[in-house]
Amino acid sequence: MLEKINETVEFLRQKGISGPEAGVILGTGLGGLTARIKNIKEIDYKDIPHFPVSTVEGHAGLLIYGDFGGKKIVAMKGRFHYYEGYHPEQIAFPIRVMKYLGIKYLFLSNAAGGVNPDFHIGDIMIIKDHISLIPNPLIGRNDNRIGPRFPDMSHPYDPILIGMAEKIAARNNITVRKGVYLGTTGPTFETPAEYKYFRIIGADSVGMSTVTEVIAARHMGLPVFGVSIITDLGVEGKIEYVTHDMVQREAEKAESRMTTIMTELISEL
Repeated sequence: MLEKINETVEFLRQKGISGPEAGVILGTGLGGLTARIKNIKEIDYKDIPHFPVSTVEGHAGLLIYGDFGGKKIVAMKGRFHYYEGYHPEQIAFPIRVMKYLGIKYLFLSNAAGGVNPDFHIGDIMIIKDHISLIPNPLIGRNDNRIGPRFPDMSHPYDPILIGMAEKIAARNNITVRKGVYLGTTGPTFETPAEYKYFRIIGADSVGMSTVTEVIAARHMGLPVFGVSIITDLGVEGKIEYVTHDMVQREAEKAESRMTTIMTELISEL
């Protein structure tokens, strides 16, 4: 795997991507953050060696490099999912590439259903922990050059970054929640019984991404910060018909608040 990582890194460096301080992955309906990136270089995923290609509406499929929050960042405008047919190791591959490009922090966003009865559509939830129901990307032979066989997951989301984000939100009068994100394989939205089960086992929000990326990041020692935008509700009595278009629209409404938090957090690194 390391050989493929190095080939991809070398290709991107030849394209002018060098020394990013942070990596950002933008979920469904959240790609607008890239409008704040200055002096950008854009590369289509299909042109990057060994990269998967995003097949989901709302995921543009672009790797973007430039200045954001006073720092050099590399951002994925669109991510990859298990339900697209990709192996977890393929989903994790871009995280590994960003690490070898030089990032010191990873920032993640997603659109998610809320299963906490106190949540409302449009809420921003800072992820403090997760439950993964997606196959682990580290299954198989381990390359000790990349990370340990048994990585610690006691702090999957960095407590210092979480604390900084809470202060930034308060300073900007942005209400935030904190909670546990649960990752499922998808692509079906959840049944009422599944929503109930996820709440019972400790979830506050549920989606179809993120956990694979976090596991890969922690395997390599990268600190992670993640947020969910609550775009629909999986709470008994509040469950309604959901479509992907509806999720995108609700995510876009909350995007500016999330972008404010991300911009100031990255600028304070």
